Amino acid sequence: MKMAAWCSNKIPNIYHSLSLPTFIKHLTPAPHFSTSRPNLTTSCSNQVSPLLQTLNSRQKEQISLYINVLQEWNKKMNLTAVTETNEVMKRHVEDSLAIIPPIQNSYTSHCQSSYENINLVDVGSGAGLPGLIFAIACPGWKVTLLESMNKRCLFLEHAVSVTGLFNVEVLRGRAENVGQNLDFREVFDVAVARAVAEMRVLAEYCLPLVRVGGLFIAAKGHDPQEEVRNAGRAITLLGASVLQLSSVESHSPYGQRTAVVCLKDRPTPRKYPRDPGTPAKVPL
Repeated sequence: MKMAAWCSNKIPNIYHSLSLPTFIKHLTPAPHFSTSRPNLTTSCSNQVSPLLQTLNSRQKEQISLYINVLQEWNKKMNLTAVTETNEVMKRHVEDSLAIIPPIQNSYTSHCQSSYENINLVDVGSGAGLPGLIFAIACPGWKVTLLESMNKRCLFLEHAVSVTGLFNVEVLRGRAENVGQNLDFREVFDVAVARAVAEMRVLAEYCLPLVRVGGLFIAAKGHDPQEEVRNAGRAITLLGASVLQLSSVESHSPYGQRTAVVCLKDRPTPRKYPRDPGTPAKVPL
């Protein structure tokens, strides 16, 4: 399987991850991966989520495998504060699945193209949320998981291998560096970010990666209106406009959130993104 193949001398500050065996041999004791898998039909208080009902049996198996490996690796490294299977399902898996319909609807309405073969980047992917879940639910999508931390990239590569996904690339690098590289700048149909930063900062991380005519989607809480208003200048400066704030529901107490949908309608000025760390320290 092709993994982490984005690295070359012409791409500054984007690195090959350490090999998985090299990383694991330094863990004492080595992680034990259980062969048991969460049962998706009973994990959510004995109720089958409507979102999960849209998945076929193979996709449900992949979700189970992902949850299992997330829980095992989380014992050795900080991937998520949520550890119980029910909570992982509600707060991570269902929450990620709930973002897909706004992407599909907005892409069809405003990008004048089918959403079946989207080229998407998940910025600050962390534990693979939501990008890895997208890749399972939408096998026609090409998904790039952009993550700056090497240990998390190793986890992502392992999770992709275990789940048998062939539509995922793991890219190690900072969004500020990747956004200035011509191999990645303005090439993605959609950039998405979940639980990464405030909108002004997210816009500078994500919009330079989105092609003109593409979408930037920020997964936010149930009431992000003030945050979006404060980010209006930054979004405009970076070449986009806010299309809509779409309420989404993952059918759990934690799932209410808003997908902030922005349309990239002109190129991002070449000076953006600024140097690593600057967007967070001095937001636009």
